Amino acid sequence: MTLLVEQFRTGGDRNFGYLAADAESRLAFIVDPSYSPQPIVHAATERGYSVRYIFSTHGHQDHTCGNDQARRLTGLEPLLYGCTCPLTGIKVLDGAHFPLGSLDLAVIHTPGHTPDSICLYSEGALFTGDTLFVGKVGGTGTDDEARNEYDSLHHKILTLPPETTVWPGHDYGLRPVSDIGTERMTNPFLMRADVALFIDLKRNWAAYKKAHGIA
Repeated sequence: MTLLVEQFRTGGDRNFGYLAADAESRLAFIVDPSYSPQPIVHAATERGYSVRYIFSTHGHQDHTCGNDQARRLTGLEPLLYGCTCPLTGIKVLDGAHFPLGSLDLAVIHTPGHTPDSICLYSEGALFTGDTLFVGKVGGTGTDDEARNEYDSLHHKILTLPPETTVWPGHDYGLRPVSDIGTERMTNPFLMRADVALFIDLKRNWAAYKKAHGIA
């Protein structure tokens, strides 16, 4: 069983969108089409995929601004946390599984950056939205949000196998893609020993970036 993944630069603030498909059935899903749904939908048609789902990893405008166009192009209802899929009757909640041919797609609720943030996992691929970037994590506005994000990262994301591919929502790191093992060993936020140090790094991130030459 193989999941085929393509990454698209959709515009905005270095946003990424994704097209992923079950190689056997050619059934596919789209993640965060945002500013440029058309190239993603066109690619699906070119490859002979049948798009079954469109997901937004959270409700921020830069991740949902293409949903109306994606709906018109595909006839599908874009799904956010809490939505019920019209095709399957499955609600987008933590632990939900969406069928995709011989594969399935798992929803992981990861509050922190926003209360409705989700990650999507299938066949060793994790679409992290703004929860986890390459070398960074999603922004939070309060200490409580940061604590929620810390819990989401450590109790959910980091429980996945180290070889899990990380497909982030923005091109904010040194590379456009990573994996859980690499992030665990190199991402300064994931290397903090406890939540207090995680929050401290968030508060002092500008100085840390300057000291370590991080863009």
